[in-house]
Amino acid sequence: MPKTRRMANIFAEDGKSITLALDGYYFSTNTRGIDDTIAELPKMIENGLDAVLVTYGMAKTYANSFADVGMLVRADLSTGVFDPSVPNTTGLIAVEDALKLGADGIISMTFPGAANEAASHQIAWNFARDADKWNMPFMCETLPYGYAVTNEDSNNPGVIATGARLGTELGADIIKTRFSGEAGDSEIVKMAQRPVLALGGPKTEHILDYFKFVKHCMDVGAKGVAVGRNITQNEKPAGVVAALNVIIHGKGTAEEAYETYRAY
Repeated sequence: MPKTRRMANIFAEDGKSITLALDGYYFSTNTRGIDDTIAELPKMIENGLDAVLVTYGMAKTYANSFADVGMLVRADLSTGVFDPSVPNTTGLIAVEDALKLGADGIISMTFPGAANEAASHQIAWNFARDADKWNMPFMCETLPYGYAVTNEDSNNPGVIATGARLGTELGADIIKTRFSGEAGDSEIVKMAQRPVLALGGPKTEHILDYFKFVKHCMDVGAKGVAVGRNITQNEKPAGVVAALNVIIHGKGTAEEAYETYRAY
């Protein structure tokens, strides 16, 4: 099976994707809302959800829930799950394991500029190489200087762009990375030379601000989002997906998305 068939399960016909990140159990204790959100997946799929990022165990536990949506399996995990900074990661599953689960892709993180840079790159390269053997799309989550934004450079568009390109050079088919919210974010997309999904996004007091951030990401060339807590910890997760659909697949404004969310 060529990668194009599996990529079509991750991205819609317009080449864009609303991807829900449910893989938090591998690197965080802040997992409130994940299991409850999975119960709403049928409605989310109706509202435009294209794919999910999951753990190996989750893919087994909720196999029926993921039958009608693209699925990528997280192939790495934190070596310190109780440390929110994600001090290090290790490779976990093999591509063959993901294939047995019916996955459409795998994902791992890499940390350009961090102390563990070399090890994280090696993990990503190993997955990219093995994914190519099986025509499995590989998404590389490139996070300059580490998992969290810890210094000015880690949220600098030029630095993020360099990290994104490194993910491509390691063999990624899809890049997931930060966007700073600045005009310079267009360089991230240009440098990546691969479809780029904007990770997460800022936790804001008003969800309209989040929708404005997503609109910015799309305007500078992102192909969608890979978002977790802004959906799973919202009181109307299916409503957030419906709103994101307005922006990402409908090419609407942040204000139009907000009205969709309010009416949900």
